[in-house]
Amino acid sequence: SKRIRYFLFGSLVFTLLVYAVPVYGFLIGLPLIWLSTLVHELGHGITAAIVGGTFKQFVMYPDASGAASYTGFLGPGRLALIAAGGLVGPAIVAAAGFIVARRAKVAQVALLIGAVALVLLTIVVVRNGFGVGFVLSLAALLALLGTRKNPEVAQITMVFFATQLAASVFSRGDYLFMEYAETAQGQMPSDVSQMAEALAGPYWLWGGVCALFSVVVLALGLWVFFRGFALPGLLRRKPKRQET
Repeated sequence: SKRIRYFLFGSLVFTLLVYAVPVYGFLIGLPLIWLSTLVHELGHGITAAIVGGTFKQFVMYPDASGAASYTGFLGPGRLALIAAGGLVGPAIVAAAGFIVARRAKVAQVALLIGAVALVLLTIVVVRNGFGVGFVLSLAALLALLGTRKNPEVAQITMVFFATQLAASVFSRGDYLFMEYAETAQGQMPSDVSQMAEALAGPYWLWGGVCALFSVVVLALGLWVFFRGFALPGLLRRKPKRQET
């Protein structure tokens, strides 16, 4: 519906205003930054599991830093994919969110699945107090909004979260071109530095590759989102003019 599309633009404006306000905007937007950190670190861990490793644990801190640990005998290519998984994770999840948000009922089911998944992840891999508190709070919020009688609430929620993750791709894009990352655990090689070490080449090259991939994925997700709302209009055939 038009209301959902307008809500997407409203979410984007809200996000830009939050980032524009120096101090209070940061405090208001901090939970949204935690959200992008969560998706970023889970991107590392889940990618590790996909390529044959074991996702061991995940921690995140109030300063929006975090770390995902994994084990396994993994070659350079797989290590590079794991490093990239966190960098492109927010864009992939945002694009999926836009696609899912096309249908209210589907969005509702997705929120409930997400809530259950977060609870399971908390039990299996989250290993510090702040991380447990944030992930369980997010799971409770998703469950609450996903069980509303009006499924459009879930649809709006999905659009909002997808917009925030999409915005984080750009607001935190400078990390793609950093050699080192400052975390609560100290200075560590950045993800792009780890990719460069695994695959050779300068770290900024792999930052550019991840940035381009993220933009393409986001564009695809948004195209499907808007295309989906336009389909009913495209499917209506105009009656042929009868000649007399």
